[in-house]
Amino acid sequence: METKLNRITESAKKDKNFAFTSLVHLLNENNLKQCHDQLPKDKAVGVREVTKGDYERQLDRNIENLVDRLKKMAYRPVPVKRTYIDKPGSKKKRPLGIPDHEDKIVQKGITRILNAIYENDFLDCSFGFRPQRNCHDALKVLNVYIEKRKTNYIVDADIKGFFDNVSHDWMMKFLQHRIQDPKLLQIIARFLKGGYMEEGKYFDAEKGTPQGGVISPILANVYLHYVLDLWFEKTVKKQCRGQAYMVRFADDFVCCFQYREDAERFYGALLHRLHKFDLEVAEEKTKIISFGPYAMRDAKRKGKKKPSTFDFLGFTHYCGKSKKGNFRVKRKTSNKKVRSKLKKQKAWLKAHRTMDIKDIMYKMYQSLVGYYNYYCITDNYHTVEQFLYKVEQLIYKWMNRRSQRKSFSWDKFQLFLQKYPLPLPTIKVSIYDLRSHIKYIL
Repeated sequence: METKLNRITESAKKDKNFAFTSLVHLLNENNLKQCHDQLPKDKAVGVREVTKGDYERQLDRNIENLVDRLKKMAYRPVPVKRTYIDKPGSKKKRPLGIPDHEDKIVQKGITRILNAIYENDFLDCSFGFRPQRNCHDALKVLNVYIEKRKTNYIVDADIKGFFDNVSHDWMMKFLQHRIQDPKLLQIIARFLKGGYMEEGKYFDAEKGTPQGGVISPILANVYLHYVLDLWFEKTVKKQCRGQAYMVRFADDFVCCFQYREDAERFYGALLHRLHKFDLEVAEEKTKIISFGPYAMRDAKRKGKKKPSTFDFLGFTHYCGKSKKGNFRVKRKTSNKKVRSKLKKQKAWLKAHRTMDIKDIMYKMYQSLVGYYNYYCITDNYHTVEQFLYKVEQLIYKWMNRRSQRKSFSWDKFQLFLQKYPLPLPTIKVSIYDLRSHIKYIL
């Protein structure tokens, strides 16, 4: 299977206009079994409530039946199960669509095919859900654009409900640039229009691609590749008087400009561009700010004590200075992300405070390690250290609610932390380590 995917990649790389006419045969038994094996265990189940373990009890038979239905075009995805998760910094909930396990297998198979085709098409400004790229890579490259290029203005844009408003018609038109296998396109269309179940009721999906689906990230990248990335690279940059750069992670993106008139022209054009493809900007979350070496001067001119800041990928970016007094971008965990994480920690401790104390502390230890791996980057040590202190306060509070007779004093709690120590933060990622990112920024 890997050899076949590599051949697709080579063909796509040689000819940017080549359209693949025969792909659906790659959804064979061998490929789909691999996809099943690669799916994680213990994930939320879909409408049919079939787990990975349930499915693999008769794996050969199930996969054989699935392939037969795919060949006859009798395969139809089950509506996804609609659920909701907290949205950081908001009282609103974010909808998720959980596919049935068998649908996850097919989505995984199609995702492998789409990645083989499109990975060479996607531009260097795109970092979300791509091989060997992550959030830290996007932050490093953005840092170079602001510190080392002639960036004086930032357009901090937010697409309103992107995943819920993707146009199915435009999505299929974009896919047809590279894929002209009618059977594969029809299967993808069925996923898009599969609908969802909520509280026992079925709802049609006239637009959008549900977050939570295995295939959604690659489809989102394809959509924004044509709507945003190519447009910015081929049209916007050529119309700018000065330098212009963009960094995008899924539907979250930041644009850097040398001149304010370029930034303002882009913002106006962006509204029309998104509207053409049935999207819109969340105007209350989108702004043009002065950001860079001259931002402090501009802020003082306007009577402000500090330059404006912007949030990107969970970090608040602000103007600072190096030890030598030169301009430098600094970043700290955004307040809404801190509040959201502490809220989750509080809820978990409240619900599990009667567990064995060793298990509670092990769980908190693991949670903090994961938090540090993402947020312990250059300049953010003190903010993470404050977060650790607040987590300790939460543990202290809820451990004291386990029993009224056996309550901790703060001094005894410190002794307790010596017995069950929590990990201390250390910088995990240097924002200036660019060894593997030179190709993005040359």
